[in-house]
Amino acid sequence: MLFNPSREQVRQFFCEAWQKHRQHTLLSPLESMAVDWILQHPEYHAELERPDALNADYTVEAGQTNPFLHLSMHLAISEQLSVDQPPGVRAAHDALAQRIGPHDAAHEIMECLGEVVWEAQRLGTPFSNDIYLDLIRRRTSRHA
Repeated sequence: MLFNPSREQVRQFFCEAWQKHRQHTLLSPLESMAVDWILQHPEYHAELERPDALNADYTVEAGQTNPFLHLSMHLAISEQLSVDQPPGVRAAHDALAQRIGPHDAAHEIMECLGEVVWEAQRLGTPFSNDIYLDLIRRRTSRHA
């Protein structure tokens, strides 16, 4: 996948990875990681199989979760954990995962990631690794 893919490229990546999985075709390492997350979200399977999935709209007002955004965040967090970037994220994840399980920990981290990205965009400031890690650690202590 590209470093800065378009909305359509992201959607196509997930739909194709899911289709390849269903057809028992060879997956790239990144596709395999994506399929692992898709399998943990059966509620998205039908969405990924929709003929118009590349153009579908998901609105908060309609109470919809964007499966492509959700899965993209799972992939981003998995990549962060695999290289421990920012430094300390793997240890923070592991501490949280011990308390609530790896998938729920990923969702908690996803909320932290979304909050820090949103705040940086709103204020026009760079992403803060320190705030991100602090938010994750706070969630860990809440689940203690």
